[in-house]
Amino acid sequence: MKKFPDGFLWGAAASAPQTEGAALIDGKAPTTWDKWFEMNPEKFYKGVGPKDTSNVYQQYAEDVQLMEDMSLNSYRTSISWARLLPDGKTLNQQAVDFYRNYFVSLIEKGVEPIINLFHFDMPWWLMEKGGWESRESVEDFGYYAKVAFEQFGDLVHRWTTFNEPIVHVECGYLFEFHYPAVVDFKRAVQVGYHTLMAHTQAVEEFRRGKHTGEIGIILNLTPVYSKSDAPEDIKAKDMADALNVKSFLDPVVLGHFPTELVQLLKENNLLPATETGDKEKLAQTTIDFLGVNYYQPKRVQAVNQPAVPAKMPSDLYAEYDWPEKKINPYRGWEIYPEALYDIAMRIKNDYKNIPWYVSENGMGVAEEERFVDEDGVIQDDYRIEFVQDHLAELHKAVEQGSHCFGYHMWTFVDCWSWLNGYRNRYGFYRVDIENDFKRTPKKSSFWMKTVIENNAID
Repeated sequence: MKKFPDGFLWGAAASAPQTEGAALIDGKAPTTWDKWFEMNPEKFYKGVGPKDTSNVYQQYAEDVQLMEDMSLNSYRTSISWARLLPDGKTLNQQAVDFYRNYFVSLIEKGVEPIINLFHFDMPWWLMEKGGWESRESVEDFGYYAKVAFEQFGDLVHRWTTFNEPIVHVECGYLFEFHYPAVVDFKRAVQVGYHTLMAHTQAVEEFRRGKHTGEIGIILNLTPVYSKSDAPEDIKAKDMADALNVKSFLDPVVLGHFPTELVQLLKENNLLPATETGDKEKLAQTTIDFLGVNYYQPKRVQAVNQPAVPAKMPSDLYAEYDWPEKKINPYRGWEIYPEALYDIAMRIKNDYKNIPWYVSENGMGVAEEERFVDEDGVIQDDYRIEFVQDHLAELHKAVEQGSHCFGYHMWTFVDCWSWLNGYRNRYGFYRVDIENDFKRTPKKSSFWMKTVIENNAID
């Protein structure tokens, strides 16, 4: 048996917009997802929008009981900004009651809540002011964070500010998968910068309030591998790494931007607008712990005809299709567990061996009903193999001194996934969205229960 450290956190991860439902009731204001679905429902897979998602708002008590049955000791989800502060200023008491009841029920079942503040769900009132393009967003987010800490700080002792902040940058301002679905590299960089400054504002509020516990951020650290050792491919890798990994990781852990990123942005006329004191604030608000989401690596090669200045990241580096890859055909993502070991050792060697945990890892599969046995249980051996292989790499890194304190799978119950709706399923439990959101355990839930109770993999 490969044993994990005592006190290791075993759990799952989710988000408010992808699970809660109740999108426009009990005082919640619309987000960009609510409005985008209202304007363009045809963009959403099978026309399924954010209205009900997995109905956790109504069924959280059932889910928490299932967590206890599975022996989970922790669970990460998020608060909906638009539910807690519908206009950005006024506290919604119904939201406070819901979240307090939810968090208390988790604690009573021995499940520690790790709570994230922003998971791609921009309130519409802020989007109308420019969203993360507006410097106002920094103060607005800081106020929201302050209110959340005050309302729930007695229950929550591990907070994170953002989940995968680079995703709402890329998907909203480069690749058209999130609202406002524009393509503008310069605007994308400004959005990323304001997001980072909003993070620092929240950390500042947490420490000013002298709240019990720790605060961090969740980053999707996508290891970059070059096609070859040729200088041009290594340069492409370094640029991809600076933009996709170091852009957020260096400021939040080390307190400053990497020199190579600043130079890259300067050479391509992409430097963001800043304010006096920003540099000092970054240095003073480094995080207590790091959440790491990992699904797939990034493989790159040199661009044949680079454009200067770059209009898109693809002008700086090109994707490389590694012929030896193993792939999840449903997502089109490479399965490469070895990268998790590489992430762990990089954190150990280059980032102060900061305490960190795997905040997301998982495998999305379409039409899982094909694998239902006579007892109604989905035989998701492919998910068990995926998790087993990643845990083996993680265990090796922990044995070699990387300060990892937990593993959370995405996700607990199947959730709604933005424009993809319920196309791919990730949960330990299946959700039947056409039958009162009925929860049914998958084989992986039983397997994971054994792993948790043994604190080990075989």
